[in-house]
Amino acid sequence: MNETPKNYDNNAQNTIKDSDVYKLLLEIPAGKVSTYGDLAKALGRPLASREVGRILGRNPNPIKVPCHRVVMSDGTVGGYSLGSDRKKELLEKEGISFSHKTLNNFKEVRVHPKNRSAILAESRDELSVKTVI
Repeated sequence: MNETPKNYDNNAQNTIKDSDVYKLLLEIPAGKVSTYGDLAKALGRPLASREVGRILGRNPNPIKVPCHRVVMSDGTVGGYSLGSDRKKELLEKEGISFSHKTLNNFKEVRVHPKNRSAILAESRDELSVKTVI
């Protein structure tokens, strides 16, 4: 059988751009966190949390563009280009507390970025039109 798996994201043309992820990161305030999945959902690609993680791993300026504020969906720290201990340290400086590598009060410090997929699609369409003209 040639069935597409139920959770397979077949929308290859809608690849997430690094800059779109970085823009969302700038909306996460100090002392708050979001998850890889939350960012993927906000970008209209709910199954692309791993892609978001790969993009964050390429972040050329992980302090200015605060990818340390993105954690796993279970409240654990997750990866970080400067090491998970450094990520935890940065979050602690912002007032987030931990039990080992898991955030305390995860539900209270978690933010869900607003859905930006429609906004981003419109701005790309406008740019395409301007490029053609």
